[in-house]
Amino acid sequence: MTSPNILVILNDDMGYSDIGCYGGEIDTPHLDGLARAGLRMTQFYNTARCCPSRASLLTGLYPHQADVGHMIGNDRVDGYLGDLSRKAVTIAEALKPAGYATAMSGKWHVTGHLDAPGNWPCQRGFDEFYGMLCGAGSYFDPHHLKRNDEAIRLNPGEYFTDTISDEAVAQINRHHERRPDQPLFQYVAYTAPHWPLHALPEDIEKYRGRFAEGWDRLRERRLQRLRAEGLLDPRWDLSPRDPNVLPWEEAPDKAWQQRRMEAYAAQIDRMDQGVGRILDALRTTGRFEDTLILFLSDNGGCAEGISGDGSRYHSNGRCSGREITRDGQHRVRYGNDPAIVPGPEDTYCSYGTEWANLSNTPFRKYKVWTHEGGIATPLIAHWPVGNLPAGAIRHQPAQLPDILPTLLAAAGAPYPQTHQGHPIQPGEGHSLLPAWRDDLPHAREVLYWEHEGNAAVRKGPWKLVRDYPGPWELYHVENDRSELHDLASTHPETVADLNALWQAWADRCHVLDWNTLRSRR
Repeated sequence: MTSPNILVILNDDMGYSDIGCYGGEIDTPHLDGLARAGLRMTQFYNTARCCPSRASLLTGLYPHQADVGHMIGNDRVDGYLGDLSRKAVTIAEALKPAGYATAMSGKWHVTGHLDAPGNWPCQRGFDEFYGMLCGAGSYFDPHHLKRNDEAIRLNPGEYFTDTISDEAVAQINRHHERRPDQPLFQYVAYTAPHWPLHALPEDIEKYRGRFAEGWDRLRERRLQRLRAEGLLDPRWDLSPRDPNVLPWEEAPDKAWQQRRMEAYAAQIDRMDQGVGRILDALRTTGRFEDTLILFLSDNGGCAEGISGDGSRYHSNGRCSGREITRDGQHRVRYGNDPAIVPGPEDTYCSYGTEWANLSNTPFRKYKVWTHEGGIATPLIAHWPVGNLPAGAIRHQPAQLPDILPTLLAAAGAPYPQTHQGHPIQPGEGHSLLPAWRDDLPHAREVLYWEHEGNAAVRKGPWKLVRDYPGPWELYHVENDRSELHDLASTHPETVADLNALWQAWADRCHVLDWNTLRSRR
């Protein structure tokens, strides 16, 4: 086999420090094993939200260039069509000419056309697809579930995280039986641990009492472990507890609060169990040693709450609409209410700002924001025959557009200029292989973000960031990655220079002012 197999595992709404090898309390032995035998990046970034991150990961572009600049609603303007652009290629489309088979299991969420194929996985380069087209929903009865282009439903008693894992195993095994010498690109996109907090009783029970010390003490312990692992510079302090969160000693309903985090942990634990089965399938088929495996999350921990009417809201009060999970045949108890103990199928809850603040230790903010808590993700890379040093830690800043060129470089495949008669936009990323193998500086000099007006640009030691519609803040992230000391007033020239860089990028990549975009709706 001349080209490696490739496995990309993406999970949903998980914070920077949740899994064991990034300082968390959750048992993730299979991911931890990949990290110990492979490498971890400490400063890899997503785009702060699910749809844009998936679009950027799949295409090697910024999300606005892939027409998923916000979510999957169509705002009828370039950059915000809510449908993955035909002027972009997916990883699967780029690898197929190099001789790869392609398969996907899990969450798609890069098209608003949920009822008619045209931009579903099998139309974007995947030979096989099992999963959901939309963004979230019940783990026991997910909506818009497809096998290839055919609508299906889970069988009674099935749990979606398990089925994603088992379908990925089946795809690996089927491919190996048919074409044992052909390399495989496998994309596994879990919905865990995105709300609702649906988890299996045996997994929840495993975590009974594990979070009894509360979020304040646990944030301090995570900081210590992150530093001990060499993942955080000792200069980076712990951000203060979110001002909307009470000290643990003063928090009411402690047993219920613990249950929320126990259910969240159970979701991640069950995902890791599935990762173990997928790795076993690679071993059984003889592919494990020559498989480049990546693991990462699509955004930081999620501070959204769930109201009793099913609407969800951010910790700052921004409404995010309503999420319908059932077909009217079953009663669902919505809300982050101590009367509703999360876990079972008939509940619909989130773990809230309180625990999202723990998930994103040591950083500030959450999913949707472009402060570090919204965009920092673990990234694990493992490839035994790919000359990746075992147990290495890499600190070079990089972001999602760098994944596609990295995979193409590993496969020895070119980036296409056209695809199916469409001209393809030039890629925005750079291969990470030199940084991974030889600890060389990454070729990316500037990193950019925008989501719902929240924006950031990072160059060298400086990061300019804003919480829309607030003013720009400036941080020296080499000294202060936790973003605790705003230097905008004392370095106006740096603010101006970075703002000019960001604006030129925004103009080039079809980024609109958030108020302008909202006025079109």
